[in-house]
Amino acid sequence: MRFGFTLSIALSVAIVLYVFISLFSPQTGLSGVSVVGDEVLLPLPTRVTSIPVEEAVLLRKSVREWARSPITISQLSMLLWASQGVVEEVDGWLRRAAPSAGATYPLEIYVIVGEEGVSLGDGSYVVAGVYKYDYKRHSMKLIREGDVREGLWRASLRQDWVREAPVSLVICAIYERTTWRYGERGVRYVHIEVGHVGQNIYLMSAALGLGTVAIGAFHDDEVAGVIKAQQREHPLYVFPVGVPQTPHETSFKELQELYSRLRR
Repeated sequence: MRFGFTLSIALSVAIVLYVFISLFSPQTGLSGVSVVGDEVLLPLPTRVTSIPVEEAVLLRKSVREWARSPITISQLSMLLWASQGVVEEVDGWLRRAAPSAGATYPLEIYVIVGEEGVSLGDGSYVVAGVYKYDYKRHSMKLIREGDVREGLWRASLRQDWVREAPVSLVICAIYERTTWRYGERGVRYVHIEVGHVGQNIYLMSAALGLGTVAIGAFHDDEVAGVIKAQQREHPLYVFPVGVPQTPHETSFKELQELYSRLRR
């Protein structure tokens, strides 16, 4: 009887330890990804394309129709890095990929991942849900589990490309981070900054062979509710991202011919 009780206790402890280790120990081997509890440590930024910046500018285009394909975790990693990632440390100060007035960095990035929307490269996918980007750790922290694209679609005036994209980035602003220094003019600086970030997302998408479109037409409060934004975080932009149904193709030769016609 005593042996049975002891064995039962031992099994219970083993189960608890197994669950704890599963939740809080890194799971690696997934395309450079580590999953620790509710945090996804993304593949570290690296050079992944051979497209120069001038070609990315040429290929930049708003895309609203998606192939039924996920994006990869490496592509998502580079999109988030281009939006708010760290590019260097200077005297303890972390400079990011987009310019910011007075380095006040008022923006926060949320990631809406649809069901089977982001491939891990081994036949598995990032869990569908709402994540928040952590620029210091280059990671995503799960805020809300489940595919919320339907809710984001409704909040975005039922624009179908929002519901159909495998991933959407939502950029929010905490205005006080900038206005405490610059007063009311800081609001303008925040809006300028979100434009910088938006163009980075466009250019990185083009370089990665993905498509995106900038969306400003939505109900702010509803979008904030879908992503569970914090009280001072105000949604400014939504960027659906996916594999284009029809890849955009053009060349500098075509551009030069166009300019030749325009100069006549």
